[in-house]
Amino acid sequence: MTETFQFKLHKTDGKARRGEVSMPRGTIRTPAFMPVGTVGTVKAMYLDQVKDLGADIILGNTYHLMLRPGAERVARLGGLHGLIRWQGPILTDSGGFQVMSLAGLRKLDEQGVTFKSHVDGALFHMSPERSIEIQGLLDSDIQMQLDECVALPAEPKEIERAMEMSLRWAERCKVAFGDQPGKAMFGIVQGGDIPNLRERSAEALKGLDLKGYAVGGLAVGEPQEVMLRMLDITCPIMPVDKPRYLMGVGTPDDILRSVAEGIDMFDCVMPTRSGRHGLAFTRHGRINLRNARHAEDMRPLDEQSSCPATRDYSRAYLHHLIRSNESLGGMLLSWNNLAYYQELMAGIRLAIEEGRFADFMAETQETWRRGDLPPV
Repeated sequence: MTETFQFKLHKTDGKARRGEVSMPRGTIRTPAFMPVGTVGTVKAMYLDQVKDLGADIILGNTYHLMLRPGAERVARLGGLHGLIRWQGPILTDSGGFQVMSLAGLRKLDEQGVTFKSHVDGALFHMSPERSIEIQGLLDSDIQMQLDECVALPAEPKEIERAMEMSLRWAERCKVAFGDQPGKAMFGIVQGGDIPNLRERSAEALKGLDLKGYAVGGLAVGEPQEVMLRMLDITCPIMPVDKPRYLMGVGTPDDILRSVAEGIDMFDCVMPTRSGRHGLAFTRHGRINLRNARHAEDMRPLDEQSSCPATRDYSRAYLHHLIRSNESLGGMLLSWNNLAYYQELMAGIRLAIEEGRFADFMAETQETWRRGDLPPV
């Protein structure tokens, strides 16, 4: 841990990077997967479990925490870390994703976004400056610029307009963030699926000399190959000595392929959301516990796993819990999924350190292709 925000790149293997982000509340080993704690909770998980699985950092969401319990209330209570009992770093999404996902409940202009609360219909205005103010009240360690995220496919003129507005908002966010020792503000590259817009956005943000850079507006409807092509264009422009964060991604295969393009940080709701719906991620690939084939299978998901949810509970029991809509089913599968994601990241980091990332990626993908154990 340090008193300042620092990023050190320890090893590269092809484009894949092994590094560390150091800041007062802890060290983030990269490549890193950041569990999503939208409203101050990683759904169906105790945060002690999340930490024990190997997560160095979690996410919170500016928009949702603004609505409840409210940023000013969180500040009066001593900040988000103390409120939720998480002592490591927290990254907060600025609310830009909700510009897209809540399109029917918001109005957008140069000054910012006016949201109609999905909770009670109250109106809230979020400017770039207010977004940074809220993230400061939450005492977030890594704060994201407010941006406009566009769902794909979209018209080129609309993508360009949103990209240019996001750049103007990045400049305003940088001024609002000021100098916060030990903390960081990341810019967000936009530009949809249009190469020259991605290049323009990345070059302009690089000129702001921020402490980190994110790639936004991907995994929002486009095929994986489009996402990877945009990373191939964008990553070489981003500074080598700054962390690179791919927002909202993704599946284990998305993560592997994106690490191969030079990405350092990831987040996604997929592990916990899938767990609540009966889908397990394992080294054998995806396993749907709703399927009848598991009803009388007393084998665990993976007897080699170090996670109790994966190793100690039978598929028959997990199937019963999920089919009965018991909360414990979602809890156990969320635990399994987050454990697998962290095991995957640990394997990626070790493979890069040892100079065998390409082999690790190929072996992992081949194991997924072979699929689950045969039915009993």
